Amino acid sequence: MQIQLLHRCILALVTIVLVSCQSKIKPGTEKQPNILFILADDLGYNDISCMGSTFYETPSIDRIAAEGMMFTNGYAACQVCSPSRASILTGKFPSHHGITDWIGAKFGEDWRRAKRYTRSLPPDYSHHLDHDDQVLSEAFRSHGYKTFFAGKWHLGEKGSYPQDHGFDINQGGYERGGPYSGGFFSPFDNPQMEDHADEVGMSLPEKLAKETNDFITAHQEEPFFAYLSFYAVHAPIQTTQKNWKKYREKALARGVSEEGFRMERRLPTRMQQDNPVYAGLIEHMDDAVGQVLKKLDELGLAENTIVVFTSDNGGVTSGDNYSTNLSPLRGGKGYQWEGGIKVPYLIRVPWLNHGGQTNTTRVSGIDFYPTLLDLAGLPLEGIGDRDGQSLLPVLEGAELDERSLIWHYPHYGNQGGDPSGIIIRGDWKLIQYYETDTYELYDLSRDIGEENDLAAQHPDKVKELSTQLTQMLEKDGARFPTKDPLYSQDSFDLRATYFKEEVKARLEKQRKNMLSENYLPNKDWWGSAVEE
Repeated sequence: MQIQLLHRCILALVTIVLVSCQSKIKPGTEKQPNILFILADDLGYNDISCMGSTFYETPSIDRIAAEGMMFTNGYAACQVCSPSRASILTGKFPSHHGITDWIGAKFGEDWRRAKRYTRSLPPDYSHHLDHDDQVLSEAFRSHGYKTFFAGKWHLGEKGSYPQDHGFDINQGGYERGGPYSGGFFSPFDNPQMEDHADEVGMSLPEKLAKETNDFITAHQEEPFFAYLSFYAVHAPIQTTQKNWKKYREKALARGVSEEGFRMERRLPTRMQQDNPVYAGLIEHMDDAVGQVLKKLDELGLAENTIVVFTSDNGGVTSGDNYSTNLSPLRGGKGYQWEGGIKVPYLIRVPWLNHGGQTNTTRVSGIDFYPTLLDLAGLPLEGIGDRDGQSLLPVLEGAELDERSLIWHYPHYGNQGGDPSGIIIRGDWKLIQYYETDTYELYDLSRDIGEENDLAAQHPDKVKELSTQLTQMLEKDGARFPTKDPLYSQDSFDLRATYFKEEVKARLEKQRKNMLSENYLPNKDWWGSAVEE
C-alpha cells in the first residue's frame, strides 16, 4: 500500500511539473517555441510611434507592441552599446561581466590621446565576452535550438565572434560598432557577410532581414533562436532621397524652429525630432522588421514564435550625428539620465494574448536571459550566477518583488556623459558622479525629466541608496576611474568653449541644410536606389 501511494505521489509530481512546463509554451503543441530577438542600435525610448513619437513612423514595430506587452519602464543595462549587448546575452550587470565601455574605447593614460582633458582617467574593461560563461545562444543551442545571428556584434575581435559564442550561423557580426566601411547601402563590405549582385541599392536593414528570412525558411521545422541585431540607427545615418523627401515635408508641415540645439552639461543637444535622414533610416529598419514578421506569417510560424524588440541604449541626442530628441526624458546615449538608459521594451508571446497591454514594472536588459528560457519551458537551474529575473510572472499578470537595478559606467561618453554609478529602487533614482563623489537624487514618479535634484532634501535616502550601490559594485569587483595628475582646467575650459560656440553653430548650419530643398549628401545618395 505504501509503495502504491509513493508511486501515485511521484506520478502526481511529474504531472505537475509537465503541466507547469507546458504552460510556458503554446497550448496544444509539443514543439518548443521559436525566438525572434530584434535589437536596434541607438534607438531611443520614444523614437517609435507606439512610444510617443509623432514624427517617426514605425508601423511594423508598433505591431509587436499591439500584439504583445509594452514595458513603459524598460531599461538597457548601460548607456552605451557593448556593455548593454553583453548584458542581454549574459543576464548580468556590466559591473558583473566586466564589459563596461564600448569595446575599442581608450582607457588609462591612452585616454589622453582622445584630447578630452578630463579630470579622471577611465579604467580598463573586459574586451570580449567570457568564453567560460554560457551566454543565451549557447543555452538555447544546448537544448536543441538552431541559432542564428545577423548584424551588429561589437563584443570581441576574431576568436570572439558570434560563431564563437553559440551561434550556428553569423551574418555580419564582427568587431566593428557601425556600418563604417560600406555604409547603409550595398555593397556593404562586411567580412562576415557576402554581397550579391542583385542587392545593389539594398539597405543594410533589408539585407539583414533577407538573411534572417532565409534562415527561418531553412529551419522552420525545428526550434530556432534568431537574433536580428540591426546596425541601424547608428551613425553615420543614411537614407534614400525618397525617404528624406517624405520626412523633410513632414518636418516643414509641423513647423521648423529657428534654433535646433541647446547646450547640455558638456555638449549641444538636439531640441526636436526633425531630422529627415534619421527618420528615413528608422523607416528602413521598420520595413525590415515588417519583412521578418511577414515571413513568420507566411510560414505559419507566428503563433509559435516569441518576438522581442528593444534597443541597446538611448537615442543619440548629443554626439555622433546628434540625431534625435527624447523629451520629456533628459539626455540620450552616453548620458546617466533616463534618456541614456530607457529604451523600447516589447515582448510578444502569442499564446498569452496581451493585445497591446502596457506594464509599468521596471525591467532591464539583464532580464531577457531568464525570461526567454522560462517562456520556452527550459530549466533555469544551472544557468549560473545571473542578475536578471524571469518576467514570466509579470507576463502572466503577477508582480515582481521590489528590487534594485544598477548601472556602472566609469567612463566618459562620446555623447557628453560622465563617469557614474546609478541605482534605481522603486521610484527613487540616485546618480553618483565618480569624478567628484557627488550625488543627484530624483523621484521618477514626479520628475521623469530629472529637473529637480532632491539630494539635499533627502540625505537619508542618498545614504541608503549609495550604500547599497557601493555594496553591489564591490561584490562585482567593479573598476573605477582614477584622477589624472596632468589635468588642466584651462584645457578643459577651452574644449568646453569650442563645443558651445563652434560645434553648436556648425550643427545649426547642418540642420538647416538637411531641411533645405536642395539638400544633396553626395552624388548618389550613399549608393541607394534613388527613386524619382
